[in-house]
Amino acid sequence: MTGGGSAADSESGPTVVARLLAQPDAAAGLARSLAELFDASDAAVSAYEADGRWTVAIHFAVPPNETAVRALVALAAGAEAANALTFENLGARDWVGQSLAGLTPVHAGRFVVHGAHDRARIRTNRIGIEIEAALAFGTGHHGTTRGCLLALDALVKLQTKARRRLLRPRARRTGRLKVLDLGTGSGVLAIAAAKALRTPVLASDIDARAVQTARQNVKLNRAPGVRVIHAAGLGARRFRECAPFDLVLANILLGPLQRMARPMAQLLAPGARVVLSGLLAAQANAAIAAYRARGLALERRMTLDGWATLVLRRGRA
Repeated sequence: MTGGGSAADSESGPTVVARLLAQPDAAAGLARSLAELFDASDAAVSAYEADGRWTVAIHFAVPPNETAVRALVALAAGAEAANALTFENLGARDWVGQSLAGLTPVHAGRFVVHGAHDRARIRTNRIGIEIEAALAFGTGHHGTTRGCLLALDALVKLQTKARRRLLRPRARRTGRLKVLDLGTGSGVLAIAAAKALRTPVLASDIDARAVQTARQNVKLNRAPGVRVIHAAGLGARRFRECAPFDLVLANILLGPLQRMARPMAQLLAPGARVVLSGLLAAQANAAIAAYRARGLALERRMTLDGWATLVLRRGRA
């Protein structure tokens, strides 16, 4: 899932944050919709959980027109949500950093996704991933990202215990997987895969702003093996040049995942695994059906906060 918000010109005078309580299964979608409505140079949108309650927050670089903001929120979430929006004046500060300061590190197996303010707290036996994206589902707080990280962690453990079950013959000889992260957003999954598997990763996103953010995060995490490209769908030549892939991570939405089933299957190595998320629990069966028709079988299903993560495997024939 892609994120919205920019760190450009983050040091400024007094700023404003607008907040809205949201249902757990709606917070990420609302945050994404709002990120598309607001200019990334003017506002940073975040969705975060605290004490079991989800909040969508919009941090503004300069005080906004509150009437205009409510009108945009009404477009994304309806009049009731627009009326419930609250505004708070903040002192001069790093406004993007402030939008993330309340986010606690996310633990998903051996992975810990954190902000700069928690960098020194990461234990040496964990794989730290520092993400300064403006949306919480780009920092691992959302159930889709966390589900993908847990699935990746399980696959890494499987590789360690029985490499032949995860790696196809070519990869076993070279010791390196070919990994693809579709809809990379903040780049968290690509960085996690590169660090855990110690292999190059190709990451892509349809959103040019997300590509820029992901590249910044790759550099921040010293993960030079991650290459981030701007591409829509799977038709770009770069995908064919890097195929076949042994592992694909796709944290998007049901519609795009269904449309990608056929071209993705053509890029997979025998025995490859695909991790899908961005799915409400009720949408999981529809995604499974689309990929089963392309020769992939369900290996594992996880549900976190009402969101499903699927691990599928292509047959070796």
